[in-house]
Amino acid sequence: MELLKNGAFLVNNEIVENLEGYSREEGRKKTISYSILKAHNTSDNMEHLKIKFDMLASHDITYVGIIQTARASGLKEFPLPYVLTNCHNSLCAVGGTINEDDHLFGLSAAKKYGGVFVPPHQAVIHQYAREVMAGCGRMILGSDSHTRYGALGTMAIGEGGPELVKQLLKQTYDIDYPEVVAVYLEGEVCKGVGPQDIALAIIGKVFENGFVKNRVMEFVGPGIEKLSVDYRIGIDVMTTETTCLTSVWATDNKVKEFYKTHKREEDYKELKPENGAFYDRAIKVNLSEIRPMIAMPFHPSNVFTVKEVIDHPLDVIKAVEEKVRKSLGDVDLGLRSKIRDGKLYVDQGIIAGCAGGGFENICDAKDILDGKYIGDEAYTLSVYPASTPIYLELVNNGVFASLIQSGAIVKTAFCGPCFGAGDTPANQSFSIRHTTRNFPNREGSKIQNGQISSVALMDARSIAATSANKGLLTSAEDFDIKYTKPTYHFDSTIYENRVYNGIGKANEAEELHFGPNIKDWPEMPKLNNKLLVKVCSVIEDEVTTTDELIPSGETSSYRSNPWGLAQYTLSRRDPEYVGRAIPLLEAERAVLNKEDPEKVLPELKEIFETIKTIDTVSSINEIEIGSTIYANKPGDGSAREQAASCQRVLGGVCNIAREYATKRYRSNLINWGMLPFLLKGDRKFDLGDYIYFPRALDELMEEKPIKGYIIKGKEVIDITLEIGELTPREKEIIKRGCLINYNRQN
Repeated sequence: MELLKNGAFLVNNEIVENLEGYSREEGRKKTISYSILKAHNTSDNMEHLKIKFDMLASHDITYVGIIQTARASGLKEFPLPYVLTNCHNSLCAVGGTINEDDHLFGLSAAKKYGGVFVPPHQAVIHQYAREVMAGCGRMILGSDSHTRYGALGTMAIGEGGPELVKQLLKQTYDIDYPEVVAVYLEGEVCKGVGPQDIALAIIGKVFENGFVKNRVMEFVGPGIEKLSVDYRIGIDVMTTETTCLTSVWATDNKVKEFYKTHKREEDYKELKPENGAFYDRAIKVNLSEIRPMIAMPFHPSNVFTVKEVIDHPLDVIKAVEEKVRKSLGDVDLGLRSKIRDGKLYVDQGIIAGCAGGGFENICDAKDILDGKYIGDEAYTLSVYPASTPIYLELVNNGVFASLIQSGAIVKTAFCGPCFGAGDTPANQSFSIRHTTRNFPNREGSKIQNGQISSVALMDARSIAATSANKGLLTSAEDFDIKYTKPTYHFDSTIYENRVYNGIGKANEAEELHFGPNIKDWPEMPKLNNKLLVKVCSVIEDEVTTTDELIPSGETSSYRSNPWGLAQYTLSRRDPEYVGRAIPLLEAERAVLNKEDPEKVLPELKEIFETIKTIDTVSSINEIEIGSTIYANKPGDGSAREQAASCQRVLGGVCNIAREYATKRYRSNLINWGMLPFLLKGDRKFDLGDYIYFPRALDELMEEKPIKGYIIKGKEVIDITLEIGELTPREKEIIKRGCLINYNRQN
């Protein structure tokens, strides 16, 4: 794999770095990405885009908050198709009635505002979008980070809920025109190599260096035609883990056949870059050279070949332990105990969700396991198809019968194993999964309670090979079998008979169904010019995931309850954070109520005395009081807005970081009225210090660096923080306190 950082042209379907006679400026307009973005840009400026999407999609741990936000801002009707799926809290097994209450809320909202409601267990959000929503040249916005349908010619973006709210209120998605990176595929995959293997190889090459961060990945090259559409989808969905903005692929007759199979042939059109298209960067991928891969704990970029791990298990485990020690401390993962007689064994296999639950993945896994058994020891194998139509076809063609005979457990369409709400392993277990992420805690372990298990990402084929050897880590390339490659038949009647389609049928008289856990967002104060924040958490990890900012798993039951969920903020990374933040929130409430905040938080008296030595201020009630979090690079992973909103609900007014791992997390901060500060140079503040900004609002609106003072008792240290680029609307959102306030006041 080769990275070309200085750009490249695509000429006659070949990548060329330096080419005389071709214009880079004109070549940028010849990409697929440019044509799609231009078609959806509502401004006359292609440098500063104002995008309106064709469709929206959410699942059941995000749509309640989105609709509640839009409703508070005056929503009357969904102005574009909006699909509400139920694939995260679909088990309704945690928290009493509250999961099913959310589902009934979703159905009532689809009826009231004119949306689509996909009941639990019918499909994971992204498979439904592929089967029903995608179309060549379309743009879809989803409130899940793995919103990726590029293999079907659809530019799809995963963002936090407030960005969907903007679309529901007929506003736009405002971004500067992104750089476009060509992913040039050549060669042909080897037998036993699956889409997850290709994806992990790419992620391992580009994640740490930020090669595609916030850029568009455009897949081109002669290698595409050798891949089935299911295979392309399996690679494409994992582009999220590179931290790119979105993706799109050149389309061909195989994609046309996909749409025909799904009874939507009219949604196909050929997409390909024009000759001489210029890409700001390029990745050359020789498919023939990639072998089965494994992403060891705890990140999709921590990649090795499966053979490396098989041949040198202890060396790999030592490397994993060293990485874990830097972020989680001295935690015993129990991985060394998995080595027996020099061989590495695993405890669990999972093939599931938007990445692993595809038709071809499961069929190929069946071919490897056919006539074999997973054994009667601790090892287990679970298979979750991505949709009910796939489930039905696998029943009809006998694939599921064969898998069940092998000892696998077949389950319904559900995202649980990917975020800690299904098939949680035992303490110190080792799980291999064809899912999307393997962050710490994400499979359900609780490190602070002494419970930890490790997840590695692998392709379904190598998981099946391992299962056939009863848990002995095995590469699919070691199985010389003939893959049967059965034809897929899509039965649309399943959706026609079960999915509620209310597009164009909004009924204002419909009453929303509220459960006791569905709460309105609390009031958020506007930004004051004089701002005092206390540093309530300092995280020194290289990267901080959204799962560490707000855990997934059982906490998902409280996603409709802002205050209830906020109690879990940083609970698995810094359990004392909530207790530190709440007194600041109470002090700010005292300010807003024209009461004395020093009575609520006595330490403010000394802090205010110091402030009076550096600024002209007569009363502490002139100052906004809040909390802040410092992390080197926060926000990798999920798009869910709660990673930011929970901080805001607890009185957070800013984050301080070296950089933000993803655009979507930074956008969530902004939409919840929080200043996304950037720190350059040495960190001079510590946990528990206060930072005072005398002109926070003025300097924000003037687009200046924001100057402040670190207060350590009576000691004062100057600090200057950057904000980064903000659109005029983003500045107004922060100024007014959050997107809800902005919309109400407009």
